[in-house]
Amino acid sequence: MEIMTGKLAIGASLLVISLLFGRFAWFTSAPESSTSQRFEEKVNLALRRTGHRLLLASGDSTSRITAVKKTAEGTYVLQLSRAFNYSQLPSLLQESFDLHGIKINYDVAVIDCKTNELQLGYTFLDYSKSKEVACIGREQLLGCNNVKVTFALSANSPSSTNPVWWTLGLGLVLVGISYGVWSRKKMTTASVIKTLHEQPIEKPAPARLTFGASSMDLENQMLYIANTQQSLTYREAKLLHLFVKNQNQLLEREFILKSVWEDEGIIVGRSIDVFVSRLRKLLQEDTSLKIVAVHGVGYRLEVAAS
Repeated sequence: MEIMTGKLAIGASLLVISLLFGRFAWFTSAPESSTSQRFEEKVNLALRRTGHRLLLASGDSTSRITAVKKTAEGTYVLQLSRAFNYSQLPSLLQESFDLHGIKINYDVAVIDCKTNELQLGYTFLDYSKSKEVACIGREQLLGCNNVKVTFALSANSPSSTNPVWWTLGLGLVLVGISYGVWSRKKMTTASVIKTLHEQPIEKPAPARLTFGASSMDLENQMLYIANTQQSLTYREAKLLHLFVKNQNQLLEREFILKSVWEDEGIIVGRSIDVFVSRLRKLLQEDTSLKIVAVHGVGYRLEVAAS
């Protein structure tokens, strides 16, 4: 009788917990999740970067780049008040999306600001297959244009939102599984302690990230070169990890600042140069590594082929 009462009490408790969890998930789910907001920030930065590069290529280095507007779910518009070279748009836009890790298919339309008429446009699939897009070489009206990008969002896309009623169903399934496992196998506290003593848990050795003739333990912030090891600060380890993940690739200063110093309230651009100088000193014994500065753009970690 006592055992049956214990079973019922545990089953009832699990059911209540699952119901509360489902209710909490429903009422706390916002129309825009943190993942969705992060995606929108990336799109905003990528489009503004593209606009900046297009205007620079047209000889305009002073015009203000307006804020990116979200006109519908998955649709973003950047207004360029001055004419730009349409043939440069596909490569610059894709380069910006790659830089910010945006991997979703999209369509592009260039729309006249005054008449709201479609002037030029293409789809990402055409560009990805042949690196050529529709309307290249055709007449382009001068003046203000809206660059409209529409992403092909799916149910699993970062910017899409889904109800969380499935959480309640999952909770009920977990209740059934937990109750079944509890009913079939009961282990006392003493037997658990005995099992733990008989089978001690070994802590796995920290994984190392290898690059050139060096390696780093990101978890413990350690750098290993030949038979020497160096302790890294939190920011040094984070910056070096970013370089290693993107070795032999040019990283723009803006991207480095956002990736390494995003958790700080105020970001000072000079911080990059200071920390790059520190890393150069730490890596100087490894001749296969070199952090190269590209003036006015950013840095690149060059790793010689072994």
